[in-house]
Amino acid sequence: MSETYTTEPDLSNNIDQVMNQISAAIQRARRTSGSVRLVAITKGQGIGKIVNAYDAGLRDFGENRVREALLKQEKLARYHAIHWHMVGHIQSRKARHLVPGFDLVHSVDRPKIARRLNDAALDAHVKLDILLECNVSGESTKQGWPLWREARWDSSLASIESIVDYANLNVIGLMTMAPWTNDRAKIRVVFQMLSKLRDYYARHLPGSWAELSMGMTNDFELAIEEGATIVRVGRAIFGEREVKI
Repeated sequence: MSETYTTEPDLSNNIDQVMNQISAAIQRARRTSGSVRLVAITKGQGIGKIVNAYDAGLRDFGENRVREALLKQEKLARYHAIHWHMVGHIQSRKARHLVPGFDLVHSVDRPKIARRLNDAALDAHVKLDILLECNVSGESTKQGWPLWREARWDSSLASIESIVDYANLNVIGLMTMAPWTNDRAKIRVVFQMLSKLRDYYARHLPGSWAELSMGMTNDFELAIEEGATIVRVGRAIFGEREVKI
């Protein structure tokens, strides 16, 4: 028996509102229409809400936890057009479970995770797209390469290049998380720093560095103005988490 879900009008309205905000931010930044991808963050959200978002036109969904993500992927296996994104911290023992179910892993925050993902992709005979998570705010609570000081960038090149060289990984850009603050100027500086770091790597390392994953519900418009190509929005679309799936 197939499952049916109740349509939630507010969810469709929320998606329209977020898409309008994205379009307005693109226009303010004088960027090309369609240059920003929306990833709907479904951590703690029920299957019904994801299906409703899919029916409303969304195709990119992001998860923070491997176990929860795998359960949802199993339940939603018939929705072949979904693109799954891993955006949360990855435990090394769980890295192998991300292949081949995820289209893009945003949160590769250390060499060990890159190595585990490359090994898993090799075994699965696939090439996995990844982003490197960078801490450019200087907050001790943030994951990622500690690159908030430009003086450290040169010394990071060898480590980053070793990941770029993996045969079964495709490094396509960077990811960061902004500070949790109402100081918009402080947030903007963090996004500017990630954009500058991306340009630095693009000059010094091979490959495509086109993607910048930055910006969430509270700050995605600022992120777009500073060059984000992917924004990760959950609460503005789905409301508060339901916890159960």
